[in-house]
Parts: sequence; structure tokens; C-alpha cells
Amino acid sequence: MTYTRMAHFEIEIKSLLGKKEHADLLKEKLQKLPEPARLVRKSSQLNHYFLVGNWEKFLKNIQSHLSAEHFGHLRRIVQEGKNHSVRTRQSDGKVLLVVKASLDDMTSSNGVSRMEFEEAIPNLSLDGLDALLLESGFQYQAKWSRDREEYKAGDIAVCLDRNAGYGYVAEFEKIIHEASEAEIAKREILKFMESLGIEELPQDRLERMFAHYNAHWSDYYGTDNIFVID
Repeated sequence: MTYTRMAHFEIEIKSLLGKKEHADLLKEKLQKLPEPARLVRKSSQLNHYFLVGNWEKFLKNIQSHLSAEHFGHLRRIVQEGKNHSVRTRQSDGKVLLVVKASLDDMTSSNGVSRMEFEEAIPNLSLDGLDALLLESGFQYQAKWSRDREEYKAGDIAVCLDRNAGYGYVAEFEKIIHEASEAEIAKREILKFMESLGIEELPQDRLERMFAHYNAHWSDYYGTDNIFVID
């Protein structure tokens, strides 16, 4: 989830809600805040994750589909980031390229502190954008589907997702513009989550869930099927 498109860092913490009633309770709490959270958008998404291939070849293939400014931002993340996560997304009739890179020692797929690129590619279909990655030596890792509600609570964004495989997940995110602000932002998010009675999903459990889904994604993609991994 991203509200600032250009150079920025996202600090994001997830919480596993599981059941719909837990998601509904969180929505009630968000509306009881001194300044009630504002519903920004609802969407259904298809997300295709990729194993990284030849970055130089992909940058060459994608350059003509991006403005010079956006291409420069993407190249910066490729060059300066580590443990890159690459996905294509179809949402609200738009096709987007999403590239994330970690700022800490966690993965860019599920880590807390990340650099992010997320831009619409208007001249390509989802399959067409996928083809550019595949031609550049990238490989499918997994395909995901989810329904999302995005809320804004002050300077914290809250996404309620109904994810194939996972069930309901809440993501709490704060956008910063300097990496040095990351620890302060983390503490602010955790304090906000505590006020809502929401616990952070431990990173090791999240990684086990992610690995299980990637190994069995065809059983869940586009369905309501869920699993539980402790």
C-alpha cells in the first residue's frame, strides 16, 4: 500500500486477524478513534511474485514504458537496495509494477523497513508485463489474490486484506523520506496497534506462512481456501 509514489521508504507491520469477525472488530475500533479512520479505497487484486533474474536486461526492457523520473527511481532501488522483491499487480483496471528492497536484514517481501517502487504501466496488460520479466530471466514464484480495504488514520495507513491462503490480515504503514526515521516510525505504529488491541505478526511465523503459500499457491490462488501455520 502506498500513497506517496516517488522516493520514499515504507515502514509496515502486519497483524494476522484470520477470521472475518476479527477484521470487523478492528474496523469498529478504527471508527471509534478520536478522529475516525477514513476509508480510502476498496479493491480486488491479482499479484504475481517473481524470483529475480537479470536486472540490467529488465531495466532495458522496461525503460520505454516509464517516465525518466520513475525509471531513475526504479534504477536507484535496484542499485542501492538488497533482497529485492518483484511483483506485478492488477487492481482497479490498472496494471502496476512493484519492486521492493529491504533496508534491514529481513526480506523485502515481508520485512518492516523497505524502499518501494510502485507505478502503473498503462501500455501493458498483466500478461504483457509478466512477459517482460520472464524474458529477462525472472521466474514465477507464486500468484496471489486478495480483496483490500484501505483506511487512513492520521499519518498511518491501515489495509484490511482478505488474502487467499492467509485469511484476513491487517497492514499498518507509515511513509517516511529518510531512512534514519525508521525506528521512530516503527515505535509509532506499534503504539497505535497496541491502542487497538492488535498484535504484530512475528516475522518468523510470517516467513513460514509465506514459504508454505509459495510451495502450494495453486491450491489457494483465486479461492477462499486458507491455512494455519504456527
